[in-house]
Amino acid sequence: MLGITDFWTYVLGVVAIILLPGPNSIFVLSVGAQRGIRAGYQAAAGVFLGDAVLMILSATGVASLLSTYPPLFLVLKYAGAAYLGWVGLNIIRNAWGNWRNRAEITAAAEEPPAELQRPFRRAAVISLLNPKAILFFVSFFIQFVEPGYAHPALSFLILGAVVQFFSALYLSALIFGGRYLAGQFQQRRRLATGATTAVGALFVGFGIKLATASVG
Repeated sequence: MLGITDFWTYVLGVVAIILLPGPNSIFVLSVGAQRGIRAGYQAAAGVFLGDAVLMILSATGVASLLSTYPPLFLVLKYAGAAYLGWVGLNIIRNAWGNWRNRAEITAAAEEPPAELQRPFRRAAVISLLNPKAILFFVSFFIQFVEPGYAHPALSFLILGAVVQFFSALYLSALIFGGRYLAGQFQQRRRLATGATTAVGALFVGFGIKLATASVG
């Protein structure tokens, strides 16, 4: 069908992969919870842009350089790991700083952490500094295009649209779920601090996992 092999297998694989927690989804959830639906969708748009760039790189064969030129993979891997770790540590620092100063901070005056500001740009950077995502597109995304099909660009466009469609559904659920959690946290400052610290720890964990990832 339009140069795509095993379309429904691809759909099931995409759904399973999207549902796995990752830095993109955790970031969108955090932004939606702390800054609202509009900012949450700004972060989601950054994810869509980052994913689109990675898919284009994979479709054009550029991403395969990570497998054939290991030093490039190492540079990108450690840059991404450092960025994720930096984001996580700063989220933790801000969470505990707000907790210590809670008597001086009102809910109306409290500013969101700097790491959750400019959500579109930060989400795009988190997406792009993720070589494992590029390797995923190289190993999974491209194998569903039929070799020799006359219009492979159309096949890649359809496969990419499937990824973005399910990603939009999932991220929308996270954004609205985040707003519900925000309402619960407003009356529970200790719980909010613990949840924000957990988010920061997840980012640090993602950074460590990326730093120890192999090109295979």
